[in-house]
Formats: sequence, C-alpha cells, structure tokens
Amino acid sequence: MKPFMLIGLLFIVLITSGCWDHTEINDIAFVMGSAIDLGSDGDIVGSAQIAVPASGLAGPSAGGGQQKKFFVITASGKNITEVIQRLQKKLSRRLFLAHRSTVFIGEQLAKHGIKDVLDNYTHDPRNRLRTNIMVVKGREGRDILQIQYPFEQVPTEAVKEMEFLGIETVVNLRDLFKTALSEGINPVMGVIEPDVVSKGMKQSENNMFRLSGTAVFKNFKLAGFLNEKETGGLLWVTGKMKLGRVTAHLPEGNGNVGMVLTSTKRRITPVIRGNKVKINVQLQGEGSLYENNTSLDVGQLKNLELVQHALEKSVEKQVQDFLSKIQKQYKVDIVGFGQEIYRNQPKQWKALKDQWDTKFPEADISIAVKLSVHGTGMAGPPILLNEKEIKE
Repeated sequence: MKPFMLIGLLFIVLITSGCWDHTEINDIAFVMGSAIDLGSDGDIVGSAQIAVPASGLAGPSAGGGQQKKFFVITASGKNITEVIQRLQKKLSRRLFLAHRSTVFIGEQLAKHGIKDVLDNYTHDPRNRLRTNIMVVKGREGRDILQIQYPFEQVPTEAVKEMEFLGIETVVNLRDLFKTALSEGINPVMGVIEPDVVSKGMKQSENNMFRLSGTAVFKNFKLAGFLNEKETGGLLWVTGKMKLGRVTAHLPEGNGNVGMVLTSTKRRITPVIRGNKVKINVQLQGEGSLYENNTSLDVGQLKNLELVQHALEKSVEKQVQDFLSKIQKQYKVDIVGFGQEIYRNQPKQWKALKDQWDTKFPEADISIAVKLSVHGTGMAGPPILLNEKEIKE
C-alpha cells in the first residue's frame, strides 16, 4: 500500500502546487493616486499617477538630473469603467489599484455631483475601501497628481503622511459610504489645494500642496467649504479632534495664550418637545499651556482660571461659528445630530426624518465647554518681562 500512497501524495502535490495564474511584478503598473474630473463635454476625465519602478539600468535622465519617480496618464469616458479601460490601453502593464492611497475629485465635478462616479467604487473589488478621497479646491483633481512634492518621491505619499497628522478632515471610501447610507447625517470630504513655496520664484511655483479644510456635501453635490477654524469646530463636535491647539486673547493680561490638547471628549444630548428640537453639546478637553504672551503669572491659581475661561470661550466661539455656517448657510447636518436622535429616540426620529432638512436649521443648539490645563510647563511669566510688569 505504501507505493500507492506515495504515488497518490505526489499526484496531489503536482496538481495543487505552482503559480499557473500568477502575475509577475514586472507586469504590474502600481497606481499610487487617481483623480476624477468633469470634462467640457460632460464626460468623466480620469487620471492615474503611476510609480516608475527603480532600475539599475535606467541611470540618470538625459538632462543629467534624476529620473522622475512617477508619471500621470489621463483618459475620458462616459463612466469610470470606460475610463479605466482606456487608461489600460495606454500601458504595457496591468493597472494595479490596491496601493492607491487617495482619490482626488475636481471642484467642478464635486459641484456637478459624484453619485454616479462613486458607484464604481462599491462594485469593483480592486478598490480598497481604506483609500482616502478628497476634493481639490478651485482646481482639477489631476492638477495635484502633477505636482512634484520635494519630500516624497511620489506626491500622493506626502498627502497620506499629512493626513496621518490628524489636524484636518480625513475621509476614506468606507467612511463616505457608511455616512451616505446612514440616517440623520450627510457626508464630508477633506480638501486639498496647490500651494507655492516661495512667491515670485517661477521655478518653485505650485510644487507644494496643503490641506485646507472640509468639503460639505448635500445629496452628493458640493454645498460649500469649511475653512481651517470651522473645520476645527467640526472635529470638536464629532469627537475627532486629535492634535488640537487652542489660542485665546486675554484683555486682563493684554496678550494671548496657546494650549496644546492631549485628549478631548464630546457628548450630544438631543431633547425633543413637540415640534421643537434642542440639542445640548458638551465638550471637554485636557492639555498643557505652551505659550503665554500676556503679563499674567499663570503659576497663580486665579490667573490660571482666567486663562482656562478665555480658552473655553475661544473654543465655544469656534464651534458656534461652525454650527452657524452649516445651519444657516449650507443647511445641512454633517455632524450627525439627526443620527443621535435616530439612535436614542427612534420614535421621535420617525416623525422628524422627512422634515429634518427643514428642522435642522431651526434647531436650538447649546454649547458647553470645559477645559483643564494640567501643566504650565515653561509657559510661566513671559521671560522678557521684569518683575514689576508681571501681574500676580
């Protein structure tokens, strides 16, 4: 029996091993980032930033400089599937999307609407749901792909690293689809725009970009933008504030102070009484004072309390300005206040659901902020003030 068993095992090994359907890495074109824009004829214009593999035979470029580490190809079509097909016809290698870190949406397409564009990302298994998606403010999405960023060989890698800092809105495809399918909340995206390193120097123009706030969407169309401060208010209320800094002016000390947050919390409590909607928002934060440009000695308890109160008022105003913009100007709930009602008071939400677009702008939202400064560190009395100028 043993010879037959050995023959059987050998047969199994032969039919189950091998890489008959494998793809060589030399046959793959790694897409690091992509962009989608609206063409002048109404078609979709898709672009892909593709990494150039390192090669010992390539050497320096003909001009004597280093070989460029990426290139960008563009094609247009009626939908994303057609665009990808036409992009593939321009390449000798198979498009590989799993390494793509970011999809950039041009502002014109965002205003026109992205519902049909996003459908491809829900069906094609080659798309990673952890891929970030952003709106390019004032420009086409492909403009970002062309920028030669100084720190990274491939520009989209720089965007990914910048988003990891957690100081602006970061949304991936999974977040976007989850929000879009949820009740009582509308989606947002991060915003990016080209920047200039040194103005007046032609060779350095537009070789940088910067994160610049949040894009607000309603019915999958761009409703408008939030600036840096308003985005901070959004991060506070949604509980996504990670690396926050708060500044405040103190009339008592004729100057300003700066605080770095180490942790934040938020709590949203909706109260429904008849046709009236009231929402209480409680925000808490802890951190240290990193800057004191006042004449106050913050080592004194009474002065530290003044500083904390001023910082709390600063956060309160930041959040109120943000809420005013989304309630009165855009009239769209991107925080998820409706979602909180749906989760905690489902019966009331059933009555409000179809009216939320009109009820949200009329909702009474109150803000309560409590900050705790646990350490003043080196931010005691300003070092350049003499003893007579310091207020104790």
